[in-house]
Amino acid sequence: MNYTARHPTFSFSKQQNWDPTDAMELCRFWALGLCMGIIKKTSIRSYWSKDIVMSTPIFCHTMPRLHYEMLLHFLYFNDNSQCPPKEDPQYDRLYKVQPLLTHFPARFAELYTPQQNLTIDESLMKFKGRLTFKQYIPSKRSTYGAKFYKLCESENGYVHAFQVYEGKDCHLDPPGCPEHLGTTDKIVWDLILPLMNKGYHLYLDNFYTSVPLFRLLYCFETVACGTIRSNRKGFPAKLEKTWLKKGEFSALCQEELLALKFRDRKNVCMLSAIHDESTMRVPVRGRAGVTLKPACIRAYNKHMGGVDLADQLLQPYLIMRKCRAWYKKVAIYMMQIATHNAFLIFKRSHSGGKTFLQFQLQLISEVLTSDAPRPSAGPGVGRTAEAHFIYKIPPTIKKRTPLKEC
Repeated sequence: MNYTARHPTFSFSKQQNWDPTDAMELCRFWALGLCMGIIKKTSIRSYWSKDIVMSTPIFCHTMPRLHYEMLLHFLYFNDNSQCPPKEDPQYDRLYKVQPLLTHFPARFAELYTPQQNLTIDESLMKFKGRLTFKQYIPSKRSTYGAKFYKLCESENGYVHAFQVYEGKDCHLDPPGCPEHLGTTDKIVWDLILPLMNKGYHLYLDNFYTSVPLFRLLYCFETVACGTIRSNRKGFPAKLEKTWLKKGEFSALCQEELLALKFRDRKNVCMLSAIHDESTMRVPVRGRAGVTLKPACIRAYNKHMGGVDLADQLLQPYLIMRKCRAWYKKVAIYMMQIATHNAFLIFKRSHSGGKTFLQFQLQLISEVLTSDAPRPSAGPGVGRTAEAHFIYKIPPTIKKRTPLKEC
């Protein structure tokens, strides 16, 4: 991984000059983080254990534990002194990670051009601490955490763009978006905006699908397909009231849009600007024979899983450790998304069946075996830059014993 001046500052001292050695040290810091996602242990200290059962020598060889903990403790991505107060209209809840939210989507879009079929869905990053915009989604694996809206390629799960949910009271105003669109429509508009007028096919679930959104996207040469709630404004009331037997469907067309209701185990309502009412033969699961299904449902089932595919690939290697600082966890999660995207680009440009685990191990090996100097484990490891030492705070009226404080 190559850190340049365009990356956000990882500051742990008052020193402002950026040194290549510092960049290499941060690469090693991140490589050890990837190791922790692969090798699961109960605590950070256990990775530096010299016990014959617990020992993992690569950690001790790379940097001292105190040095790693200092880097983790003083890990910042923005200048907190410049953050507007909460009463200010310009206050940003994501200010602490805003440089990463700007940098990563720009790089993702620059390095890879997705194929035609895209999908938008949400992911939940596990976090149970105190957080204003924490979400509870019982259908997700993590249940509690920070919600990410992701735009992914359907075929391989490449994350092209993402947003972090900031709360109900967050006012979304993406460029060029009409005011009459709802909040979920504006999320879709903001994510897909750089790819409009390029002929992409977008697949959505019923949380995002609406008639005004699909009509608007069609005007910008971006056609969409998705499930829709039957009580959504604009969905034909005639279809909603139609009674169907299992395997039957009913459809209505108006200009570029197809509205369809299909009866399987339960009623499924679809809206599409891509398909017509044609059907396809689909094998029946668990028994011989085929059944007829509308083409739009077949395509939806095939292309809607891009976000889930990305989450499944990341899940076994997530660096999930209890942390009170939400922004550190969000930043580490975004770094892992970047590592996942790097793997997909590597896989596309190189022949061979290398897995995500093998890719991470190769990345860790190349970073940790480089010839750049490593920090020593001498007595000076407890220091940051300049003349800054641990000293004792004298006793006070309320605290009679002196305290050690940095």
